[in-house]
Amino acid sequence: MKTHYYLGWFNDFFPKNLSRALQEDIVDRKSLVMISSNPFLYEDDGATERSWLDQADIIFDEYYLINYRVQKEEAQVLIQNASTIFLLGGNTLNQNDFLMEYEMSDLIKKSKAVVMGASAGAINMSAKWLCSKSLGYKVEISSVYDGIGLDDFSVLSHFDLENNIALVQSELSPLSEQMNIYASNKDCAVRIKGDKIDILGKVYLISQSKIQKLDETL
Repeated sequence: MKTHYYLGWFNDFFPKNLSRALQEDIVDRKSLVMISSNPFLYEDDGATERSWLDQADIIFDEYYLINYRVQKEEAQVLIQNASTIFLLGGNTLNQNDFLMEYEMSDLIKKSKAVVMGASAGAINMSAKWLCSKSLGYKVEISSVYDGIGLDDFSVLSHFDLENNIALVQSELSPLSEQMNIYASNKDCAVRIKGDKIDILGKVYLISQSKIQKLDETL
């Protein structure tokens, strides 16, 4: 059964109900493979994201970080053997380029591992996402990028949504005519388990240009 976690960002640690869900879902704890969003920045080692799992008492036998220190072929083997894959937060565009360059997307889609992403990582797990100046990207022209496509929707994660509802709705309206968009800020999660979608925190659904706050189910 596929299990995917689209996370926002957590200032402290995972809430208890999220920790409990992760503990139930991550049964195989042989290896955690983290994928950098700043693969040239070697000190960006996923320590924050790993601390969330440590605090939730989810400890793995082995930890790996994929950045440019790791050869492409080795990275692909790590993904194929991973118990859990964690796409780290940071630079969405850099991570997207890295996933394409190292040909990791199809391997992640085929993997039976639990796949998690925080902020940029969650965005890149989705089917498509909008890169625009209004959403904080340093670009002049808006573009829609392909993500890994683990699930057939888009994600806007770790964005100051509450103070920018009208802007977000307007900006994402065209994409929302093609597919559902799950938008959230901090301390939020969307869990896909099989065909079931669970919501933690303030998560909004933008669909057919309309926006609504979803009820928590986790």
